Amino acid sequence: GFVFQGFNLLPRTPALENAELPMVYGSVPPAERRKRAAAALEKVGLKNRMHHFPNQLSGGQQQRVAIARAIVNDAPIIFADEPTGNLDTKMSVEIMTLFTKLNQETGRTIILVTHEEDIARYAKRVIKIVDGEINSDQTASSAVTKHPNQLPKNTKGKKHD
Repeated sequence: GFVFQGFNLLPRTPALENAELPMVYGSVPPAERRKRAAAALEKVGLKNRMHHFPNQLSGGQQQRVAIARAIVNDAPIIFADEPTGNLDTKMSVEIMTLFTKLNQETGRTIILVTHEEDIARYAKRVIKIVDGEINSDQTASSAVTKHPNQLPKNTKGKKHD
């Protein structure tokens, strides 16, 4: 499955149909597509927003639709290209927490491209590439619970450096 920085949702198509899209190309019958897309949207916390169009969703909700679209076919690997690039700090934490949960609960491999060190800290393994060459390959020692941008409960909605 693929998740892009710019979401790449069809603007005139509700979340449910956006999540169904990969299955259209896979010739999955319509009833099965609808069922699997609804389940994927529920998994990413959008059960009550399935019939909303992208312009009716926040950036974080749009990215969660994109993640639902990426997981709907049960792909063992998710490629995520700068998935937090268009999001604020709080929403970035939510998206990265969701990716971590998907990895832990389903065993899916998440290959994520980022230029942000704080986002890279979520990874179990970080490969740094400079000028097309591998510069370093490290196993991360910190868990998401130690993530520096995790927002304390008493600062809900505030942006942090």
